[in-house]
Amino acid sequence: MYLKIDRGLFKYDLIDYHAILCVSIDADAKNIRKRYLQIARRLHPDSKAITCAEEKQQANELLSKLVNPAYENLSKERIHSEYTIVLSQIGKRLAQESTSLDLSSDLAKQLVNAPNIDFFYKSAIAKIAATQYDSLEQSTQIISQISELNLVYLMRSAANTSNSPQSLAHSSTIKPNTAPPPPPPVVKEDSPFEQYVRRAEGLINAKQFSQAKVELQDALKLEPKNSHCHSLIGLVYLKQNQVKMAKIHFDNALKLDPNNEIALSWKPKIEKALGTQSGGSKVISPPPDGNNQPDKSGGGGMFGGFFGGNKK
Repeated sequence: MYLKIDRGLFKYDLIDYHAILCVSIDADAKNIRKRYLQIARRLHPDSKAITCAEEKQQANELLSKLVNPAYENLSKERIHSEYTIVLSQIGKRLAQESTSLDLSSDLAKQLVNAPNIDFFYKSAIAKIAATQYDSLEQSTQIISQISELNLVYLMRSAANTSNSPQSLAHSSTIKPNTAPPPPPPVVKEDSPFEQYVRRAEGLINAKQFSQAKVELQDALKLEPKNSHCHSLIGLVYLKQNQVKMAKIHFDNALKLDPNNEIALSWKPKIEKALGTQSGGSKVISPPPDGNNQPDKSGGGGMFGGFFGGNKK
């Protein structure tokens, strides 16, 4: 699938995370997370909207190469703050230098002269978000459209803030006459292990436990003695009614960190259900997942306290 995007903010060597998730530039962490979970459910291989192998491959590429990285960066406060500064600098520079854009999107052209910038912009974003990933083939074109909206919004907002006498042309095509702003500063990315765990946590919140287990298994290959990772995969096994596997991982979590809160909370309930006592000090290696069958001994009532409630 061809994922190159060269319109809007992407023209300035910047990945437009807001356009990928279709959230407004000023979206807060709660709305960003809510939107990410909506997209993740839509692009999940088990989604009812995905009907063939080709669409599954396209959805997987969009999720792994665009959507997950966008959420990972916007969900980190430090990276998000630095990214917001870069966006502001781009908007100010374009406004100060009277630099305009070669726009392809009709909505972006309308935003150039819209009297109420915020209302028009946020209404357009909300409308596009409703169907953004309905057509996987056209998803990059739609991201480009959103990114053009973001660029015009940043430019007009900067012009209004500085009270500079900007005159955005009424014509639909305006050629740039200055060099683009410098690329954003390089921001240190999370390690592959941290990325696996972050994705797994998002999938657990979305109740996509099978996919979360895959992410956590990959994480444990990198750091097999990470207590938090063992406790998370223990929770996943609990939700899948594999109580014995859950106990193995909670035991491992507590041997690596006796104060692990998740494991401390669930281990006594599991031992009561299984009628066993903990023991030993060696970190246990669970059997291969391919040979596991759902463990019915734990019952379904153990999950209400942790997994209950509505999705956010």
